[in-house]
Amino acid sequence: MKHHLYHPDYSFIVDPVSFDKYTNRQLLQYCLGATMYMPGTKDFTPKILSSAMPGLTTIVLCFEDACPAGQIQQAEQNVYHLLDAVTAAVENGVLDPDRVPLIFVRIRNPEQFRHFAQGLTKHQVHSLCGINFPKFNTRNGRAYYTYLKELNQQFGEILYGMPIIEDATVACKETRLPELLGIKEILNEFHDLVLQVRVGGTDFSSVFGVRRGVDYSIYDIAVVRDCLADIINVFGRNNDYIVSGPVWEYFRAPEELMFDNLPSHGLEDYLLKRIPLVNNEIDGLLREVILDKANGFIGRTVIHPTHVKFVNALMAVTKEEYDDAMMILDHAEGGVLNGAGQNKMNEVNPHTNWATKIAYRAKAFGVIENQAAYFRLFSDNAWGAAPKPVEGLLAPTPVEGLLAPQTPSAGALPLHPASL
Repeated sequence: MKHHLYHPDYSFIVDPVSFDKYTNRQLLQYCLGATMYMPGTKDFTPKILSSAMPGLTTIVLCFEDACPAGQIQQAEQNVYHLLDAVTAAVENGVLDPDRVPLIFVRIRNPEQFRHFAQGLTKHQVHSLCGINFPKFNTRNGRAYYTYLKELNQQFGEILYGMPIIEDATVACKETRLPELLGIKEILNEFHDLVLQVRVGGTDFSSVFGVRRGVDYSIYDIAVVRDCLADIINVFGRNNDYIVSGPVWEYFRAPEELMFDNLPSHGLEDYLLKRIPLVNNEIDGLLREVILDKANGFIGRTVIHPTHVKFVNALMAVTKEEYDDAMMILDHAEGGVLNGAGQNKMNEVNPHTNWATKIAYRAKAFGVIENQAAYFRLFSDNAWGAAPKPVEGLLAPTPVEGLLAPQTPSAGALPLHPASL
């Protein structure tokens, strides 16, 4: 798989790399990007075999919240069929491996995890990247990972686990830190099987009976923001684990997004000053992803296919960021350097963790010229034309959703770049 395949002619300064489930974990954990959830009953096999969604790099077939309890057996059979079909298509040369997204399943509970795993074959596991563990906590976490480790030994394959931290024990302040520290102790025990740590913003909101509106970000909801801050504090320090952002619930996304004239300001200038760009729903998503990056989150959960390219585009690294990161990583002896844009101080020791993250993001999502290039990357017709002052945007059109009908609404990492 490779990011941004929906724009095969886009000219990157540094191209994103190809990846699959066998890619080194240190890089792969950065590659998931927009991770799209769908019900386990959804027959997604034809779309994968026909490469109908070239921008989609990571999918999760859900046996939990998105799947009624009475349809679990149907969902499991559907996933077995998908995994068999994808593996066979690749083996027979019918499907390019670069067109196969990373495939995960979100199990329902430990019992259903065992039931599903007992039906797996090694042929199917070849196309399965891992398991998402919902409501992950100190009471169920070690059992989940112990059984996952057994499955890796049984199949002689790699299956990763992704804990989803989302229950009330973490939401409530008096129990949060002991719980998070207990979870980290479990993850440290199974470190090499942890691909990402995921968070459930909707579940946290539910505890307090709140829900962010389309004009707010998750960071505006104080009690949820505090949960996210503590999660990134515990798991994100020293780049121990990659933590992905929570889902954005709103969609009124255009099937095609075409800027007649490219906006003349930087993307962040538009979004953070709330200058209208696409529509409320997409502008809100883009604004939240910018805040994700500022707070140390990488990628996020999505529930609508048209959100994928927006999230993954914003994960790309600008040339100035990349040049600063390479400068920092190339001066392991320390010191202070003049930034690539002649506009900032690069202090090697305190900026090394940041630079390492940028270097990995650059490999996964590519390097683009500047913030204006983000518009070209997620627009359908903009590259190749010289940027002009913005005069207006084409009206968006609704598209079919996967989870809901479309209703328009108002470890230590290497430090030198050569080793990345």
